[in-house]
Amino acid sequence: MKIENNIIQDERNGKKTKELDTYFTEEVPVPHSDNYSFSWRRLLAFTGPGFLMSIAYLDPGNIESDLKSGAVAKYRLLWVLVSSTIVGLFLQRLSARIGVVTGKHLAEIGFRRYPKLPRLLLWIMSEIAIIGSDMQEVIGTAVSIYLLSNRVIPLYAGVLLTILDTFSFLLLDKYGLRKLEVFFGLLILIMVGTFGYEFVKVKPLASDIAKGIVIPYCQDCDRDALLQAVGIIGAIIMPHNLYLHSALVKSRRVDRKIKEEVNDANRYVFIEAVIALGVSLIINISVTSVFAHEIFGKTNAEVLEVCSATNNSLFDIDSFENNTEPFEADIYKAGIYMGCQFGAFAMYIWAIGIFAAGQSSTMTGTYSGQFVMEGFLNLKWSRWKRVLLTRTIAIGPTLAVTLSSDIQHLTGMNDYLNALMSLMLPFALLPTLTFTCSARVMGVFANGRVVKGNLLIYIIVAIFGFFYALFTLYLVVCYSVVLFSIDWPNSLPFGQYFREVSGTEYEYIDHIKSDPIPLSDPLPLSRL
Repeated sequence: MKIENNIIQDERNGKKTKELDTYFTEEVPVPHSDNYSFSWRRLLAFTGPGFLMSIAYLDPGNIESDLKSGAVAKYRLLWVLVSSTIVGLFLQRLSARIGVVTGKHLAEIGFRRYPKLPRLLLWIMSEIAIIGSDMQEVIGTAVSIYLLSNRVIPLYAGVLLTILDTFSFLLLDKYGLRKLEVFFGLLILIMVGTFGYEFVKVKPLASDIAKGIVIPYCQDCDRDALLQAVGIIGAIIMPHNLYLHSALVKSRRVDRKIKEEVNDANRYVFIEAVIALGVSLIINISVTSVFAHEIFGKTNAEVLEVCSATNNSLFDIDSFENNTEPFEADIYKAGIYMGCQFGAFAMYIWAIGIFAAGQSSTMTGTYSGQFVMEGFLNLKWSRWKRVLLTRTIAIGPTLAVTLSSDIQHLTGMNDYLNALMSLMLPFALLPTLTFTCSARVMGVFANGRVVKGNLLIYIIVAIFGFFYALFTLYLVVCYSVVLFSIDWPNSLPFGQYFREVSGTEYEYIDHIKSDPIPLSDPLPLSRL
Protein backbone atom coordinates (compact mmCIF):
# COMPACT_ATOMS: atom_id res chain seq x y z
CA MET A 1 0.00 0.00 0.00
CA LYS A 2 1.65 3.23 -1.17
CA ILE A 3 0.63 6.86 -0.70
CA GLU A 4 1.80 9.51 -3.13
CA ASN A 5 0.32 13.02 -3.40
CA ASN A 6 -2.73 12.01 -1.38
CA ILE A 7 -3.36 9.08 -3.75
CA ILE A 8 -3.61 5.56 -2.30
CA GLN A 9 -2.25 2.65 -4.35
CA ASP A 10 -4.32 -0.45 -3.48
CA GLU A 11 -1.97 -3.47 -3.47
CA ARG A 12 -4.85 -5.92 -3.70
CA ASN A 13 -6.32 -4.81 -7.03
CA GLY A 14 -3.94 -2.13 -8.29
CA LYS A 15 -6.60 0.59 -8.27
CA LYS A 16 -5.88 4.14 -7.19
CA THR A 17 -8.29 6.03 -5.00
CA LYS A 18 -8.14 9.51 -3.52
CA GLU A 19 -7.67 9.66 0.22
CA LEU A 20 -10.77 10.92 2.00
CA ASP A 21 -11.08 14.07 4.08
CA THR A 22 -12.14 12.71 7.42
CA TYR A 23 -11.87 13.44 11.13
CA PHE A 24 -8.51 13.76 12.87
CA THR A 25 -6.56 14.64 9.72
CA GLU A 26 -4.53 17.11 11.80
CA GLU A 27 -1.23 15.71 13.04
CA VAL A 28 0.01 16.63 16.50
CA PRO A 29 3.78 17.24 16.56
CA VAL A 30 5.79 15.12 18.99
CA PRO A 31 8.97 16.45 20.67
CA HIS A 32 12.10 14.83 19.26
CA SER A 33 14.23 12.53 21.38
CA ASP A 34 17.72 11.34 20.43
CA ASN A 35 18.03 8.43 22.85
CA TYR A 36 14.30 7.58 23.14
CA SER A 37 14.43 7.53 26.93
CA PHE A 38 11.19 8.21 28.79
CA SER A 39 10.03 11.80 28.51
CA TRP A 40 7.01 13.40 30.15
CA ARG A 41 6.81 15.90 27.29
CA ARG A 42 6.53 13.10 24.74
CA LEU A 43 3.95 11.30 26.87
CA LEU A 44 1.90 14.51 27.04
CA ALA A 45 2.12 14.82 23.26
CA PHE A 46 0.76 11.29 22.85
CA THR A 47 -1.97 11.83 25.46
CA GLY A 48 -5.45 12.15 23.97
CA PRO A 49 -6.40 9.19 21.76
CA GLY A 50 -6.36 6.75 24.70
CA PHE A 51 -8.78 8.85 26.72
CA LEU A 52 -11.14 9.16 23.74
CA MET A 53 -10.93 5.38 23.38
CA SER A 54 -11.63 4.88 27.10
CA ILE A 55 -14.98 6.68 26.83
CA ALA A 56 -16.46 3.51 25.32
CA TYR A 57 -15.72 1.87 28.69
CA LEU A 58 -17.82 4.55 30.40
CA ASP A 59 -20.92 4.79 28.22
CA PRO A 60 -24.42 4.47 29.75
CA GLY A 61 -24.46 0.77 28.86
CA ASN A 62 -21.40 0.22 31.03
CA ILE A 63 -22.80 2.33 33.86
CA GLU A 64 -26.03 0.32 33.85
CA SER A 65 -24.06 -2.92 33.69
CA ASP A 66 -22.07 -1.73 36.71
CA LEU A 67 -25.07 -0.88 38.83
CA LYS A 68 -26.86 -4.11 37.91
CA SER A 69 -23.74 -6.08 38.76
CA GLY A 70 -23.76 -4.55 42.22
CA ALA A 71 -27.51 -5.03 42.58
CA VAL A 72 -27.57 -8.76 41.70
CA ALA A 73 -24.16 -9.98 42.92
CA LYS A 74 -22.93 -7.31 45.32
CA TYR A 75 -19.10 -7.15 45.00
CA ARG A 76 -18.70 -10.70 43.70
CA LEU A 77 -18.35 -9.77 40.01
CA LEU A 78 -15.74 -7.04 40.41
CA TRP A 79 -13.05 -9.51 39.35
CA VAL A 80 -14.93 -10.04 36.07
CA LEU A 81 -14.95 -6.27 35.54
CA VAL A 82 -11.21 -6.02 36.21
CA SER A 83 -10.38 -9.05 34.04
CA SER A 84 -12.49 -7.74 31.15
CA THR A 85 -10.75 -4.37 31.33
CA ILE A 86 -7.33 -6.06 31.22
CA VAL A 87 -8.37 -8.10 28.17
CA GLY A 88 -9.73 -4.90 26.63
CA LEU A 89 -6.39 -3.18 27.23
CA PHE A 90 -4.58 -6.01 25.44
CA LEU A 91 -6.91 -5.74 22.44
CA GLN A 92 -6.70 -1.93 22.36
CA ARG A 93 -2.92 -2.23 22.32
CA LEU A 94 -3.12 -4.43 19.23
CA SER A 95 -5.51 -2.10 17.39
CA ALA A 96 -3.42 0.96 18.30
CA ARG A 97 -0.28 -0.72 16.95
CA ILE A 98 -1.99 -1.06 13.57
CA GLY A 99 -2.52 2.69 13.35
CA VAL A 100 0.92 3.62 14.67
CA VAL A 101 2.86 1.21 12.45
CA THR A 102 0.92 1.48 9.17
CA GLY A 103 -0.55 4.98 9.35
CA LYS A 104 -3.90 3.42 8.38
CA HIS A 105 -6.74 2.29 10.58
CA LEU A 106 -8.26 -1.16 10.80
CA ALA A 107 -11.14 -0.61 8.35
CA GLU A 108 -8.86 0.96 5.73
CA ILE A 109 -6.56 -2.04 5.82
CA GLY A 110 -9.59 -4.34 5.72
CA PHE A 111 -10.72 -2.66 2.50
CA ARG A 112 -7.35 -3.29 0.89
CA ARG A 113 -6.78 -6.81 2.20
CA TYR A 114 -10.20 -8.48 2.05
CA PRO A 115 -12.31 -9.37 -1.00
CA LYS A 116 -15.65 -7.62 -1.40
CA LEU A 117 -17.92 -10.14 0.36
CA PRO A 118 -15.87 -10.54 3.58
CA ARG A 119 -15.36 -6.81 4.00
CA LEU A 120 -19.07 -6.13 3.44
CA LEU A 121 -19.85 -8.73 6.10
CA LEU A 122 -17.41 -7.08 8.50
CA TRP A 123 -18.91 -3.67 7.75
CA ILE A 124 -22.46 -4.91 8.40
CA MET A 125 -21.48 -6.55 11.69
CA SER A 126 -19.61 -3.43 12.75
CA GLU A 127 -22.61 -1.26 11.93
CA ILE A 128 -24.87 -3.54 13.97
CA ALA A 129 -22.52 -3.13 16.92
CA ILE A 130 -22.42 0.65 16.44
CA ILE A 131 -26.23 0.84 16.23
CA GLY A 132 -26.54 -1.19 19.43
CA SER A 133 -23.97 0.98 21.19
CA ASP A 134 -25.59 4.18 19.92
CA MET A 135 -28.95 3.07 21.24
CA GLN A 136 -27.45 2.70 24.71
CA GLU A 137 -25.72 6.05 24.52
CA VAL A 138 -28.63 8.06 23.13
CA ILE A 139 -31.16 6.43 25.46
CA GLY A 140 -28.86 7.11 28.40
CA THR A 141 -28.52 10.77 27.42
CA ALA A 142 -32.28 11.08 26.92
CA VAL A 143 -32.91 9.54 30.36
CA SER A 144 -30.48 12.01 31.95
CA ILE A 145 -32.29 14.93 30.30
CA TYR A 146 -35.58 13.44 31.50
CA LEU A 147 -34.26 13.41 35.08
CA LEU A 148 -32.64 16.85 34.92
CA SER A 149 -35.85 18.40 33.56
CA ASN A 150 -37.96 16.76 36.30
CA ARG A 151 -39.68 14.63 33.64
CA VAL A 152 -40.77 17.70 31.64
CA ILE A 153 -38.78 16.86 28.49
CA PRO A 154 -40.07 13.53 27.12
CA LEU A 155 -37.71 10.81 25.99
CA TYR A 156 -38.25 11.27 22.26
CA ALA A 157 -37.44 14.98 22.64
CA GLY A 158 -34.32 14.02 24.59
CA VAL A 159 -33.27 11.77 21.70
CA LEU A 160 -33.75 14.62 19.22
CA LEU A 161 -31.80 17.02 21.46
CA THR A 162 -29.01 14.46 21.71
CA ILE A 163 -28.84 14.20 17.93
CA LEU A 164 -28.71 17.99 17.53
CA ASP A 165 -26.07 18.66 20.17
CA THR A 166 -23.99 15.74 18.87
CA PHE A 167 -23.91 17.38 15.43
CA SER A 168 -22.88 20.64 17.10
CA PHE A 169 -20.11 19.08 19.16
CA LEU A 170 -18.77 17.26 16.11
CA LEU A 171 -17.79 20.66 14.72
CA LEU A 172 -15.33 21.15 17.57
CA ASP A 173 -12.53 19.42 15.69
CA LYS A 174 -12.53 22.42 13.34
CA TYR A 175 -11.00 24.41 16.20
CA GLY A 176 -8.09 22.02 16.57
CA LEU A 177 -7.59 18.43 17.60
CA ARG A 178 -6.01 19.24 20.96
CA LYS A 179 -8.97 21.43 21.93
CA LEU A 180 -11.31 18.57 21.07
CA GLU A 181 -9.28 16.19 23.22
CA VAL A 182 -9.42 18.68 26.11
CA PHE A 183 -13.21 18.80 25.73
CA PHE A 184 -13.42 15.02 26.05
CA GLY A 185 -11.07 15.20 29.02
CA LEU A 186 -13.48 17.62 30.72
CA LEU A 187 -16.36 15.20 30.16
CA ILE A 188 -14.33 12.42 31.79
CA LEU A 189 -13.56 14.74 34.72
CA ILE A 190 -17.29 15.38 35.09
CA MET A 191 -17.86 11.63 35.33
CA VAL A 192 -15.07 11.30 37.89
CA GLY A 193 -16.62 14.09 39.96
CA THR A 194 -20.25 12.98 39.76
CA PHE A 195 -19.81 9.25 40.25
CA GLY A 196 -17.08 9.94 42.79
CA TYR A 197 -19.55 12.09 44.73
CA GLU A 198 -22.00 9.18 44.88
CA PHE A 199 -19.20 6.88 46.07
CA VAL A 200 -18.15 9.25 48.86
CA LYS A 201 -21.78 9.76 49.87
CA VAL A 202 -22.48 6.02 50.16
CA LYS A 203 -19.10 4.99 51.68
CA PRO A 204 -18.96 1.29 50.65
CA LEU A 205 -16.54 -0.91 52.57
CA ALA A 206 -13.03 -0.97 51.09
CA SER A 207 -12.43 -4.51 52.36
CA ASP A 208 -15.46 -5.85 50.47
CA ILE A 209 -14.35 -4.06 47.31
CA ALA A 210 -10.82 -5.49 47.56
CA LYS A 211 -12.20 -8.98 48.15
CA GLY A 212 -14.44 -8.74 45.08
CA ILE A 213 -11.51 -7.61 42.93
CA VAL A 214 -8.98 -10.18 44.12
CA ILE A 215 -11.03 -13.38 44.55
CA PRO A 216 -12.12 -14.82 41.16
CA TYR A 217 -15.13 -16.65 42.50
CA CYS A 218 -18.85 -15.96 42.68
CA GLN A 219 -20.25 -17.82 45.66
CA ASP A 220 -24.01 -18.48 45.66
CA CYS A 221 -24.42 -16.69 42.33
CA ASP A 222 -27.73 -17.38 40.60
CA ARG A 223 -28.83 -17.19 36.98
CA ASP A 224 -29.08 -13.39 37.03
CA ALA A 225 -25.50 -13.10 38.29
CA LEU A 226 -24.25 -15.48 35.59
CA LEU A 227 -26.00 -13.52 32.85
CA GLN A 228 -24.69 -10.28 34.32
CA ALA A 229 -21.14 -11.62 34.16
CA VAL A 230 -21.58 -12.24 30.43
CA GLY A 231 -23.12 -8.78 30.07
CA ILE A 232 -20.07 -7.18 31.67
CA ILE A 233 -17.86 -8.61 28.92
CA GLY A 234 -20.16 -7.24 26.23
CA ALA A 235 -20.35 -3.85 27.92
CA ILE A 236 -16.60 -3.47 28.46
CA ILE A 237 -15.12 -4.81 25.20
CA MET A 238 -16.77 -2.85 22.39
CA PRO A 239 -16.15 -4.15 18.84
CA HIS A 240 -16.19 -0.75 17.15
CA ASN A 241 -13.72 0.63 19.70
CA LEU A 242 -10.94 -1.38 18.05
CA TYR A 243 -11.59 0.49 14.81
CA LEU A 244 -11.74 3.80 16.66
CA HIS A 245 -8.44 3.44 18.52
CA SER A 246 -6.54 2.37 15.41
CA ALA A 247 -7.72 5.58 13.73
CA LEU A 248 -7.18 7.97 16.64
CA VAL A 249 -3.48 7.16 17.08
CA LYS A 250 -2.79 8.24 13.49
CA SER A 251 -3.10 11.83 14.69
CA ARG A 252 0.42 11.79 16.18
CA ARG A 253 3.30 12.67 13.88
CA VAL A 254 5.58 9.64 13.72
CA ASP A 255 8.42 8.98 11.28
CA ARG A 256 7.54 5.42 10.29
CA LYS A 257 10.81 4.99 8.42
CA ILE A 258 12.69 4.90 11.73
CA LYS A 259 12.12 1.70 13.68
CA GLU A 260 13.08 3.25 17.02
CA GLU A 261 10.59 6.07 16.45
CA VAL A 262 7.75 3.61 15.88
CA ASN A 263 8.74 1.52 18.91
CA ASP A 264 8.82 4.65 21.04
CA ALA A 265 5.40 5.74 19.76
CA ASN A 266 3.94 2.31 20.55
CA ARG A 267 5.33 2.55 24.07
CA TYR A 268 3.76 5.95 24.81
CA VAL A 269 0.45 4.96 23.23
CA PHE A 270 0.33 1.90 25.49
CA ILE A 271 1.23 3.90 28.62
CA GLU A 272 -1.55 6.37 27.86
CA ALA A 273 -4.01 3.53 27.29
CA VAL A 274 -3.07 2.03 30.67
CA ILE A 275 -3.69 5.37 32.41
CA ALA A 276 -6.96 6.02 30.56
CA LEU A 277 -8.40 2.56 31.17
CA GLY A 278 -7.20 2.75 34.77
CA VAL A 279 -9.36 5.86 35.23
CA SER A 280 -12.33 4.16 33.56
CA LEU A 281 -11.88 1.08 35.74
CA ILE A 282 -11.92 3.18 38.92
CA ILE A 283 -15.17 4.82 37.81
CA ASN A 284 -16.76 1.47 36.95
CA ILE A 285 -15.71 -0.05 40.27
CA SER A 286 -17.10 2.99 42.09
CA VAL A 287 -20.52 2.68 40.44
CA THR A 288 -20.68 -1.07 41.12
CA SER A 289 -19.69 -0.55 44.75
CA VAL A 290 -22.28 2.18 45.33
CA PHE A 291 -25.18 -0.02 44.27
CA ALA A 292 -23.71 -3.16 45.81
CA HIS A 293 -23.85 -1.31 49.13
CA GLU A 294 -27.22 0.38 48.60
CA ILE A 295 -29.43 -1.92 46.52
CA PHE A 296 -28.21 -5.51 46.86
CA GLY A 297 -30.82 -7.64 48.62
CA LYS A 298 -33.53 -4.98 48.56
CA THR A 299 -37.03 -5.72 47.26
CA ASN A 300 -39.27 -3.43 45.23
CA ALA A 301 -41.40 -2.81 48.31
CA GLU A 302 -38.38 -1.73 50.37
CA VAL A 303 -37.23 0.72 47.72
CA LEU A 304 -40.77 2.05 47.35
CA GLU A 305 -40.95 2.56 51.11
CA VAL A 306 -37.74 4.63 51.06
CA CYS A 307 -39.06 6.89 48.29
CA SER A 308 -42.58 7.15 49.72
CA ALA A 309 -41.14 8.39 53.02
CA THR A 310 -39.66 11.46 51.28
CA ASN A 311 -43.09 12.67 50.13
CA ASN A 312 -41.33 14.58 47.35
CA SER A 313 -43.05 15.00 43.99
CA LEU A 314 -39.65 15.27 42.28
CA PHE A 315 -39.24 11.52 42.60
CA ASP A 316 -41.21 9.27 40.27
CA ILE A 317 -42.28 6.71 42.86
CA ASP A 318 -44.81 5.27 40.41
CA SER A 319 -41.89 3.64 38.60
CA PHE A 320 -41.41 1.28 41.57
CA GLU A 321 -43.61 -1.78 42.04
CA ASN A 322 -45.01 -2.74 45.42
CA ASN A 323 -44.04 -6.40 45.75
CA THR A 324 -41.40 -8.59 47.31
CA GLU A 325 -39.52 -9.29 44.08
CA PRO A 326 -35.83 -8.25 44.00
CA PHE A 327 -35.40 -4.64 42.93
CA GLU A 328 -34.34 -4.47 39.27
CA ALA A 329 -32.24 -1.35 38.91
CA ASP A 330 -31.56 0.64 35.76
CA ILE A 331 -30.06 4.08 35.19
CA TYR A 332 -33.45 5.77 35.60
CA LYS A 333 -34.58 4.00 38.77
CA ALA A 334 -31.07 4.21 40.19
CA GLY A 335 -31.12 7.98 39.84
CA ILE A 336 -34.51 8.23 41.55
CA TYR A 337 -33.39 5.94 44.37
CA MET A 338 -30.24 8.01 44.98
CA GLY A 339 -32.46 11.08 45.21
CA CYS A 340 -34.82 9.37 47.64
CA GLN A 341 -31.97 8.16 49.84
CA PHE A 342 -29.57 11.12 49.74
CA GLY A 343 -31.62 14.06 48.51
CA ALA A 344 -32.53 15.60 45.14
CA PHE A 345 -28.97 16.88 44.68
CA ALA A 346 -27.70 13.29 44.48
CA MET A 347 -30.25 12.52 41.75
CA TYR A 348 -29.19 15.54 39.70
CA ILE A 349 -25.50 14.71 40.17
CA TRP A 350 -26.22 11.18 38.94
CA ALA A 351 -28.08 12.55 35.91
CA ILE A 352 -25.20 14.92 35.07
CA GLY A 353 -22.78 11.99 35.17
CA ILE A 354 -25.02 9.95 32.86
CA PHE A 355 -25.34 12.93 30.52
CA ALA A 356 -21.55 13.30 30.31
CA ALA A 357 -21.20 9.55 29.70
CA GLY A 358 -23.90 9.51 27.03
CA GLN A 359 -22.81 12.65 25.23
CA SER A 360 -19.13 11.76 25.07
CA SER A 361 -19.77 8.17 23.98
CA THR A 362 -22.28 9.31 21.35
CA MET A 363 -19.61 11.50 19.80
CA THR A 364 -16.93 8.81 19.82
CA GLY A 365 -19.52 6.38 18.44
CA THR A 366 -20.08 8.80 15.58
CA TYR A 367 -16.36 8.88 14.87
CA SER A 368 -16.30 5.07 14.92
CA GLY A 369 -19.16 4.93 12.42
CA GLN A 370 -17.31 7.35 10.16
CA PHE A 371 -14.09 5.36 10.21
CA VAL A 372 -15.83 2.01 9.68
CA MET A 373 -17.98 3.21 6.78
CA GLU A 374 -15.27 5.25 5.08
CA GLY A 375 -12.75 2.45 5.47
CA PHE A 376 -14.73 -0.60 4.39
CA LEU A 377 -16.83 1.15 1.70
CA ASN A 378 -14.25 3.72 0.57
CA LEU A 379 -16.95 6.38 0.31
CA LYS A 380 -16.08 9.45 -1.76
CA TRP A 381 -18.91 11.62 -0.47
CA SER A 382 -18.54 15.03 1.08
CA ARG A 383 -18.09 14.98 4.83
CA TRP A 384 -21.57 16.22 5.82
CA LYS A 385 -23.24 13.54 3.68
CA ARG A 386 -21.22 10.81 5.35
CA VAL A 387 -22.07 12.18 8.80
CA LEU A 388 -25.77 12.35 7.90
CA LEU A 389 -25.81 8.78 6.59
CA THR A 390 -23.98 7.26 9.54
CA ARG A 391 -26.11 9.19 12.04
CA THR A 392 -29.34 8.14 10.30
CA ILE A 393 -28.31 4.47 10.29
CA ALA A 394 -27.37 4.59 13.96
CA ILE A 395 -30.00 6.95 15.40
CA GLY A 396 -33.01 5.93 13.29
CA PRO A 397 -33.71 2.68 15.19
CA THR A 398 -33.25 4.47 18.52
CA LEU A 399 -35.82 7.13 17.69
CA ALA A 400 -38.28 4.49 16.46
CA VAL A 401 -37.90 2.48 19.67
CA THR A 402 -38.24 5.61 21.81
CA LEU A 403 -41.50 6.62 20.16
CA SER A 404 -42.99 3.15 20.64
CA SER A 405 -41.82 2.37 24.20
CA ASP A 406 -41.98 3.86 27.67
CA ILE A 407 -39.02 4.55 29.93
CA GLN A 408 -39.33 1.23 31.77
CA HIS A 409 -38.83 -0.78 28.58
CA LEU A 410 -36.15 1.53 27.19
CA THR A 411 -33.84 1.44 30.16
CA GLY A 412 -34.22 -2.33 30.36
CA MET A 413 -32.89 -2.78 26.82
CA ASN A 414 -29.27 -2.43 27.89
CA ASP A 415 -29.01 -6.09 28.88
CA TYR A 416 -29.95 -7.20 25.37
CA LEU A 417 -27.68 -4.60 23.76
CA ASN A 418 -24.72 -5.69 25.90
CA ALA A 419 -25.36 -9.28 24.79
CA LEU A 420 -25.39 -8.00 21.20
CA MET A 421 -21.94 -6.46 21.76
CA SER A 422 -20.65 -9.85 22.91
CA LEU A 423 -22.00 -11.56 19.79
CA MET A 424 -20.47 -8.96 17.44
CA LEU A 425 -17.05 -8.93 19.10
CA PRO A 426 -15.46 -11.82 17.10
CA PHE A 427 -16.01 -9.86 13.86
CA ALA A 428 -13.67 -7.15 15.16
CA LEU A 429 -11.26 -9.50 16.93
CA LEU A 430 -10.39 -11.65 13.93
CA PRO A 431 -9.23 -8.84 11.60
CA THR A 432 -7.35 -7.21 14.48
CA LEU A 433 -5.46 -10.40 15.29
CA THR A 434 -4.99 -11.30 11.62
CA PHE A 435 -3.48 -7.96 10.60
CA THR A 436 -1.25 -7.57 13.66
CA CYS A 437 0.13 -11.07 13.01
CA SER A 438 0.76 -10.34 9.33
CA ALA A 439 4.30 -9.37 8.33
CA ARG A 440 2.93 -7.93 5.07
CA VAL A 441 0.88 -5.43 7.04
CA MET A 442 3.05 -4.82 10.11
CA GLY A 443 6.51 -5.64 8.77
CA VAL A 444 9.01 -6.15 11.59
CA PHE A 445 6.34 -5.02 14.07
CA ALA A 446 4.17 -8.11 13.55
CA ASN A 447 3.13 -9.88 16.73
CA GLY A 448 5.63 -12.16 18.43
CA ARG A 449 5.21 -15.87 18.94
CA VAL A 450 3.13 -15.57 22.09
CA VAL A 451 0.42 -13.52 20.38
CA LYS A 452 0.93 -14.86 16.89
CA GLY A 453 0.23 -18.42 17.90
CA ASN A 454 -3.05 -19.64 16.50
CA LEU A 455 -3.83 -20.87 19.98
CA LEU A 456 -4.86 -17.35 21.03
CA ILE A 457 -7.27 -17.00 18.13
CA TYR A 458 -8.68 -20.47 18.74
CA ILE A 459 -9.21 -19.71 22.44
CA ILE A 460 -11.02 -16.44 21.77
CA VAL A 461 -13.18 -17.91 19.02
CA ALA A 462 -13.91 -20.98 21.17
CA ILE A 463 -15.04 -18.82 24.09
CA PHE A 464 -17.50 -16.85 22.01
CA GLY A 465 -18.49 -19.97 20.08
CA PHE A 466 -19.41 -21.53 23.42
CA PHE A 467 -21.62 -18.55 24.26
CA TYR A 468 -23.25 -18.76 20.82
CA ALA A 469 -23.97 -22.46 21.32
CA LEU A 470 -25.18 -22.00 24.89
CA PHE A 471 -27.47 -19.15 23.87
CA THR A 472 -28.91 -21.18 20.98
CA LEU A 473 -29.43 -24.21 23.21
CA TYR A 474 -31.14 -22.03 25.80
CA LEU A 475 -33.57 -20.76 23.13
CA VAL A 476 -34.30 -24.34 22.03
CA VAL A 477 -35.08 -25.29 25.62
CA CYS A 478 -37.32 -22.27 26.15
CA TYR A 479 -39.27 -22.89 22.95
CA SER A 480 -39.65 -26.61 23.61
CA VAL A 481 -40.87 -25.91 27.14
CA VAL A 482 -43.17 -23.02 26.36
CA LEU A 483 -44.56 -24.08 22.98
CA PHE A 484 -44.81 -27.83 23.35
CA SER A 485 -44.71 -28.38 27.14
CA ILE A 486 -41.70 -30.67 26.75
CA ASP A 487 -39.71 -31.54 29.85
CA TRP A 488 -35.93 -31.31 29.44
CA PRO A 489 -34.57 -34.63 30.76
CA ASN A 490 -31.70 -34.50 33.22
CA SER A 491 -29.92 -37.20 31.23
CA LEU A 492 -29.41 -34.89 28.24
CA PRO A 493 -26.41 -32.50 28.07
CA PHE A 494 -26.88 -29.54 30.40
CA GLY A 495 -30.20 -31.06 31.47
CA GLN A 496 -29.86 -30.34 35.17
CA TYR A 497 -28.32 -26.94 34.43
CA PHE A 498 -31.25 -25.84 32.29
CA ARG A 499 -33.75 -27.12 34.82
CA GLU A 500 -32.07 -24.85 37.35
CA VAL A 501 -31.42 -21.68 35.35
CA SER A 502 -34.68 -21.97 33.41
CA GLY A 503 -36.73 -22.51 36.54
CA THR A 504 -39.27 -19.88 35.52
CA GLU A 505 -40.21 -21.81 32.41
CA TYR A 506 -40.64 -25.09 34.30
CA GLU A 507 -42.78 -23.46 36.96
CA TYR A 508 -45.00 -22.30 34.11
CA ILE A 509 -45.47 -25.72 32.49
CA ASP A 510 -48.62 -26.66 34.41
CA HIS A 511 -50.27 -23.39 33.44
CA ILE A 512 -49.29 -23.88 29.80
CA LYS A 513 -50.78 -27.37 29.74
CA SER A 514 -54.07 -26.07 31.10
CA ASP A 515 -54.01 -22.97 28.90
CA PRO A 516 -51.87 -23.76 25.83
CA ILE A 517 -50.77 -21.10 23.37
CA PRO A 518 -52.30 -21.55 19.89
CA LEU A 519 -49.45 -22.02 17.47
CA SER A 520 -51.05 -19.47 15.16
CA ASP A 521 -50.71 -16.77 17.84
CA PRO A 522 -47.50 -14.84 18.28
CA LEU A 523 -45.37 -16.03 21.17
CA PRO A 524 -45.53 -13.60 24.09
CA LEU A 525 -42.06 -12.34 24.89
CA SER A 526 -42.85 -12.51 28.59
CA ARG A 527 -42.85 -16.30 28.37
CA LEU A 528 -39.26 -16.26 27.20
